[in-house]
This record gives sequence, C-alpha cells and structure tokens, in this order.
Amino acid sequence: MADTGQSQSSEEGPHEPEVRDRLNRVVFYGSVIGIVGFALLTMLFTESASAVINQVLGWISSSFGWFYFLAVVVYLVFVIGIGLSRYGKLRLGPAHSKPDFNVVTWAAMLFSAGIGIDLLFFCIAEPVTQFLAPPTAQPDQVAAARHAMQLTFFHWGLSGWGVYTLVGMALAFFSYRHGLPLTIRSTLYPIFGRRIHGPIGHAVDIAAVLGTVFGIATSLGIGIIQLNFGLNYMFGISESTLTQSILAILIVIFATISAVTGVDKGIRRLSEFNMALALLLMLFVLFTGKTVFLLNALVMNIGDYLSDFVSLSMDTYAFDPPTDWLNAWTVFFWAWWIAWGPFVGLFLARISRGRTIRQFVAGTLILPLTFMMAWMSIMGNSAIDLVINDAGVAEFGQRAMESPGSSIYLFMESYPWVSFTTIVVTILAVVFFVTSGDSGSLVLSNLTSILRDPNHDAPSWMRILWAAVIGVLTLALLMAGGLSALQSTVVIMGLPFAFVLFLMIVGVFKALRLEGLKEDSHLVSMSGYLSGRVVSNEQKGTLNWRQRLSRSVSFPSHADVRKFLDETAQPAMDDFARVLGEKGFTVGVDSGEGDQEHVGLVVDLGGEQNFTYQVWPRKCLMPAFSIRATRGDTHYYRAEVHIGEGGQGYDLFGYSQEQVIADILDQYERHLLFLHTQRELPGGDTIMPDSHTQ
Repeated sequence: MADTGQSQSSEEGPHEPEVRDRLNRVVFYGSVIGIVGFALLTMLFTESASAVINQVLGWISSSFGWFYFLAVVVYLVFVIGIGLSRYGKLRLGPAHSKPDFNVVTWAAMLFSAGIGIDLLFFCIAEPVTQFLAPPTAQPDQVAAARHAMQLTFFHWGLSGWGVYTLVGMALAFFSYRHGLPLTIRSTLYPIFGRRIHGPIGHAVDIAAVLGTVFGIATSLGIGIIQLNFGLNYMFGISESTLTQSILAILIVIFATISAVTGVDKGIRRLSEFNMALALLLMLFVLFTGKTVFLLNALVMNIGDYLSDFVSLSMDTYAFDPPTDWLNAWTVFFWAWWIAWGPFVGLFLARISRGRTIRQFVAGTLILPLTFMMAWMSIMGNSAIDLVINDAGVAEFGQRAMESPGSSIYLFMESYPWVSFTTIVVTILAVVFFVTSGDSGSLVLSNLTSILRDPNHDAPSWMRILWAAVIGVLTLALLMAGGLSALQSTVVIMGLPFAFVLFLMIVGVFKALRLEGLKEDSHLVSMSGYLSGRVVSNEQKGTLNWRQRLSRSVSFPSHADVRKFLDETAQPAMDDFARVLGEKGFTVGVDSGEGDQEHVGLVVDLGGEQNFTYQVWPRKCLMPAFSIRATRGDTHYYRAEVHIGEGGQGYDLFGYSQEQVIADILDQYERHLLFLHTQRELPGGDTIMPDSHTQ
C-alpha cells in the first residue's frame, strides 16, 4: 500500500479479516467440554440424567411456556415487517452482488437443511396423533380431522421459519455487507460494538453451538429411530441400541464425506436429489390415492391454517392447559426451531449472499411453506382417511401414535408397490440424514473458527470432528430415554438462545436504521453535488455533451481500463489523499492485481466508519450494435465505482482526473453527512465496522 499524508496505523482492528483461518479456542473448547461432559454423564448415569432432564423441563414448561409462544410471534412479525419496509431492497452483501445459486437449487438446499428427516418422521405421526389424541375435545370426526391438520400446519409453518429467517438475514447482512465474521456474535455488533470479540461474544457463540448441536442430535436421533424400524421392517434387523450405534457411525461417515466436498458440490447435489425424491413420493401418494379428495383437503387445510393463524399462535390453553401435550408438541416445536436457528440460519446465510432482504424473507418463508403444506396435507389427510374409513387397518392409528418412527412404513403398506416405496422411503431418510449431518458439521465448524473470509469454510478436519461429536451426543440422548429425552433436552437448550434472538432483533434494527440514514444523506446531499458540478463545469471539470456522447458509444478493452486506472484514477486519488493528508487526516491509496484488480483509497475517520472509495474493472458482454462486436469481440470493460456498501453501478471510464476527484468528493461529502446525521439522532452512537466492497 502506498500511503499519502499521515501513515496509516498498521494495527488491525478486531473487525478486520484475520491473516489466516484459525480455531476460536474459547468457543471450541468451551462447547466441546460442555457437550462431551453432558454425553458422558448421560451414558454413565442414565437414570439420574433422565430425572434431572425431566425436572428442568417441568420448570421451564410451567414458567416459560408463554414466552415461547410470544417469542415466535415477535420473530415472525419482525422479519415480515423488515421485508416489506424500505430496507427490503438492501442486498445481503455489497450493492453489486448477485446470488450464487438459482431459485430451484436454493430452495432445495434451504428445505433439506431446514426440515429434512423430521418431515418423514412426523408427516404421518403428527396428523394421526392430533386426530386421535387432540389437546381439546372436538365435536365430531370432521372437526377433529380439520383441527389435526391445522395443528400440523401450525407446528411446521410460518412460525418456525420466522426463526430461521431472522437468524439467516442477520448473519448474511452483517457478514456479507459489513465484513464481520459469519458467527452469531456479529449480529450484536450494533449493541456491544467491539466487545463482541470478548467474553460477551464467546458466550453468545457457545450458546449458539450448544443449541445447534442438541437440535441436530435430536433430528438425527429421531431419524435413527425411524431408520432402525425400516431396517427391521425390511430385513428383520433388531431394534436395539447396538443397531442404532452402527447407524449413527455410518451416518457420521457419509455426512463427513459430503461436508468435506463443500457446499457447491456434496451438499448442493444431495439437496437437489432429496428434493426431487421427496416430490416424487408425494406425487405417488397423491395420484395412487384419493386424488380429488386430497386436492380438496389441501385447499381446505390452507384456508383453515391461514384464517385461524393468529388465534393458534396465541393459544396457550391458559384455563385448562394440557401440559403433557404442550411439552410434547407446541413448546417442544418452538424450542426445537429456536435451537436449530443458529444452524439453519447460518447455512441459509451461507447460500444466500447477493439476494435482497425482501427476496430472502419471501423465499425462506414462502418456498418451504408451500412444499410443507402440500407434503403434510397429502400425507396427513391420506393417513387420517385410513384411520376413519379403512376397517382393514384399524390398528394403524394406534401403532402410529405409539411408534412414530414406524408410521411412514405402516402407511405405505396401504399403497401399491410397497417393496419399492419402502426402499424409496429408506433412501430418502438416509439422504435427509446426510444433508442434516453434513450441513450441521459445516456450520458448527464455521461457528467455532475465525475465518479470514466469510465466503470460505472451516478446514475439513474440523467438519470431521464435529460430525463425530454430533454422533456421540445423539447416542447419549438415545440411551438416556430415546425420543422423550431428545425432545426434553431441546426445550431446555432452546431457552437461552431465545433471549439472544431478541438482542439480534435490536442489532438488526439499529444497523438497518443506519442504512436508511445513508440513503437519506445521499438524497439530501444531491443539491450540493449538482451545484458543485456547475462550478466544476466552468473549470472544465465535468463532461460536456461531446464527451458524454463519446463515452456512451465507447466499449473499452481491459487494457484501456487498466490504463485509465493507472494514468487517471490513481493519480486523482493520490491528489485527493495528498490534500486531505495536509489537513491532518490519515489517508491510504492502494491497488490490487489479478482477481483483486482495483485502485482505491481509505480515509481513517478516527473511530467512526471510515470512508472507502475504489474503482474496479468489470467485464461485461459486448452489445451487438458496437463496432467491436462486428470484429468478433465478445466483452468490454467498465471502470465501476465501489464504496463501503458495494458497487454503485456507474462507470468512470472517460473521466478526466478532475472529474474523478469531483466524484470522490461527492461520495466523501455524502459519507460525512451520513455520519453527522447519525450522531444527531437519539441513540446515534451506533457505529458499524468498515465494510468490504468485494
């Protein structure tokens, strides 16, 4: 870097990228000690551990059941409000960024990571259980069936995905737009500032890791129970702890292989395959079953769910609470969604860079909800119809309630090609296993690492280690009491992170308010820009109409833009930096080559958000009407301006040195006005870290 004016401090701020990827020792060892200690105590003192878990569960349910109901509503209302607000157009990344994945791939990945194996386990068991053993008595079978599907939609619908959307939106915003690490602590920067890099941040990340591990272990445990039944059903393999241990080891191995291959290969391809297979199974049930009835029921279920959504969200059964039912269903599900929040939220952030907040909110709420409603309605109504109308499977409902893991296999017995569909269900379960395990180990590795680039992932050895930890914990919880212990532990571990999510809401709101101030300062400063350009025009500092016309039909090559950067843009920045340096400011001018080819300057504003201005070459497709296109050239280059928020979308090529300085000054004055407006507002002491434009 060539510095002009006062030399720039060489001390790297805590929010800047690290020189290399490394282990976050406090978070990693703190989490591992807690998890391994819990697992050992659970396996060595099974009865005592089970008694303690149940005692803590009873206290949380009696004291905080209302809190879970209220919290989930607040999370959902907040993300919908942000998506519909003026902030919805902001990108989760620099202003010039574009999504890494198409909508279909993105939907498949978020669906597989966010729900996965649990849909197979509960798609039959929950509707049948809510029909046969509802929390409150229903007047007749029709009302009971409709209410059962209402509750099923409620537990798997918008409310839970609101948690994922909140965490994913916050993580992507702070990491990809402001350059903070892709960890939970980064979302609290507007509240605690640089203190997030100390004990406060460590505590938050440890809570996130613990919640994530127990949430994933619960899902894998549920899946192992189901898969064990499937193997017994098909091959007579016994349902035992030994079998479940072997299954856990195999799943960990496959998940590790997938995680090591990374997001773009293993996780992406498995998610797409799983989505397609689940869709085929659902369509098979639809078209080999009572098709017209199922389509009518789907429409009715959607109407029932949406019309009573508010009352369902607030119904705590205060006068006659069905405590056991609440602990096993709504309170458990809300705690489970919250415990999975860091895991799925971080994974959603990892695959959503470049989308706007509005696209992200709409996509994460609507896309999974659409598939969930179709899946749960078709499978659930088919199962309820069997219970009501098919005397030949009278025991089906009771067996599905008593052994939820067996329900999907018992259900498929009523359809043709049962041998084939049983194999499909088992494959689907295994792949759902792997997609949950691989994305889980990837996320946990990133949460316990300090990465120099949030677009990169932690090293492979950490993913292998975390996959093994998840497997050990899953077995420990299964040994402590099976499904009951899994559910109870999730309710307990979800509570601390529920409070963190409220702090996350405050942090996101404060950060978005600053983004609004930036936009307002740009509009307010516009008259100053225009008047400044009039003066410059008298001094031949702006483009006259001939220059503008020449620029509009110019399609420069890379060499032309490189020459412009070297001979015009960088000298302009040097002059700007020299004059500002003479006034006591610390200003740095730098350049890059290769993938980082650019010229830029940074003004250190003494603790407030620094001013960054860069010019990057951008390769673009050649328009067909250009003269160069007739010679066979396929691309041309633009010299685009990037500031702290990212690319601004306009081209400087053809500007004179004076004109470049004028543009730098425009952006600098806008930045100063933003800082002034921020300081003048109540609570305006929030300062976001310097953003990275690339």
